Order: sequence, then structure tokens, then C-alpha cells
Amino acid sequence: MSTEIKQNNWYVLRVMGGKERKIAEAIEKEIEINGMSKFVSKVLVPTEKVYQIRNGKKVSKDRNFFPGYVLIEADLVGEVPHTLRRVPGVLGFLSSKKGGIPVPMRKPEINRILGKVDEMAISVENVNIPFVVGEVVKVIDGPFNSFDAEIEAIDEQRKKLKLMVKIFGRKTPLELNFMQVEKI
Repeated sequence: MSTEIKQNNWYVLRVMGGKERKIAEAIEKEIEINGMSKFVSKVLVPTEKVYQIRNGKKVSKDRNFFPGYVLIEADLVGEVPHTLRRVPGVLGFLSSKKGGIPVPMRKPEINRILGKVDEMAISVENVNIPFVVGEVVKVIDGPFNSFDAEIEAIDEQRKKLKLMVKIFGRKTPLELNFMQVEKI
């Protein structure tokens, strides 16, 4: 007789886009109501913090890492898959064919995703630099709001861009942070 502990696999549930959090909460409630907590150990909606400038203020917002998907760590036995599919907003499991058997995620994939989620939680201030020198961007904050500007230099440490704005036919230098411009 073996006493080894069975490790649950990670699966991907397709859900209605934009409602991932509410559906994850509904899944957790359904698991609790049906007493399936020993079969489903985790329900995860991977998110990352994104910063935007609104009305001159830096505002953080959680953005879904995989829109339209919820990850679950589960042992899909008996009624568990059927119960999860019945939750309102759940479209089904990610499988190799339509309506097929749910395919578990590979260990390297889930480790990378979970590592990415942990990394996002740790490096809150890490802002992605989506700009390139020579690119034309639109200023979205400050006195030059709605002007187009060309990127002359990027200062990654200070998170600033040196820009050239054309005003009255003359180029004027301008220095703004990453959050004050957007791609055109």
C-alpha cells in the first residue's frame, strides 16, 4: 500500500473576458459549497501592476496577464470538472480538442508563470520601456498635452525621455517621464 501524496496539476479554464476575478471568486465559492477543497487547492488570476497618469497623478491598476483565462491547481476526479464547467462565466477547460479532456500544464510553463506572478508582486516599480529613439509619440500630460514629439534619448535610470516638440515651426527640447507619453 502506497502512502505517497498525489500532487495536483495546473489546468487552464477559459472564462468570459473582463470578468476573470468575479469568476475566480465564484469558482472558490462553488468549491466551498460542494466540499471540493481537497480536490482544488488554488484558483489564480495572474495580474501585473500597470501605472498610468490620470489628471496629473500616477495611478496603479492591476492588468490581467492572461485575459480570458483562470488557472486552477486541481485533481480532476469524479464531479470536479463538471462542477467547474457549471460555474457561470466558465466556457470550459483548455484542451487539445473542443470538449476534450482537460490538458494539464507542463511544470516548466507553470513555474515560469508563477515565477512571473511573484516577480510582478516584488518589482512593483519596474516599468517596461516600450519606446525607441527616433520614435514619434504623443504627449498625454502637461503643458504640451496632445502634441506629437520625437524621442531623442531615453534615460532608463530616471525613467525619463528627452523629446523634441515642433512648436510654431521650431523644434523645442522637452523632458518627460515614461508615463506622460503614449505610442501613436
